[in-house]
Amino acid sequence: MPPTPATPSTPSSPADPPSRTPLSSARVVSALRAAGCVFAEDEAELILATARCAEEAASMVDRRVAGLPLEQVLGWARFHGLRITVETGVFVPRRRTEFLVDQALAAAPEAGVVVDLCCGSGALGAALAAALDGAEVHAADIDPAAVRCARRNLAAVGGRAHQGDLYDALPAGLRGRVEVLTANVPYVPTAEVPLLPAEARDHEPLVALDGGADGLDVLRRVAAGAHEWLAPGGCLLTETGEHQAAAAGEVLTRAGLTTRLAVSEELYAHVLIGVRPLTGVRP
Repeated sequence: MPPTPATPSTPSSPADPPSRTPLSSARVVSALRAAGCVFAEDEAELILATARCAEEAASMVDRRVAGLPLEQVLGWARFHGLRITVETGVFVPRRRTEFLVDQALAAAPEAGVVVDLCCGSGALGAALAAALDGAEVHAADIDPAAVRCARRNLAAVGGRAHQGDLYDALPAGLRGRVEVLTANVPYVPTAEVPLLPAEARDHEPLVALDGGADGLDVLRRVAAGAHEWLAPGGCLLTETGEHQAAAAGEVLTRAGLTTRLAVSEELYAHVLIGVRPLTGVRP
């Protein structure tokens, strides 16, 4: 087991108890490096800048050394220029998913109604609400802890978060009006979940990771309802794995959406974009 960071065992004087002795950056870096944190210096700087007192800093270092994701230790994650609140046990938004936000904004730069399904912390919805002036933004997730975070993150930008299973959580009045529908669905095949990094496997909810036998179970359900909820010309955007992209694209195509794949080599991100045709009915 990685060592925990050292703390003074005795006070240097009655006026200087160990609980109030600030942790030095060098000590934090040493503890994090010993625990295998590759970016120990950067993480130490973030922890010390976030902690409100020495006791909190020491607790944060202990939790990071124990393997908790840095963002859950800090209580926030940086995403698309925003500080997104993240609780322990809530899926941490990935930097590569910023590419999905950029693709949504490129596809519908004046979208007035946005829905973020499988929203987790609400990072996608918050980023789109911040970028789209005056848009009506809704987010939904089945996990109560995720919805608590999403409500906090969306409140700051005028959005709303709902708890429930996919479309069942949404206000009925959104049917046929959604111009941008993001769905960062779980897409890891069940057999591959044990192969994920420990930070995800041990500290993020399984419901946010496990996409079923082929990783496409939740996507199929999202795609099946997309035609009903999207406005004509509205688009569904979802992240997928490179090896799943073709099969995931077929799922959207079979649901009656005109589908294309956008790829960022820099972020190793693969985003499928499915557009509801302006005319015609769902096949």
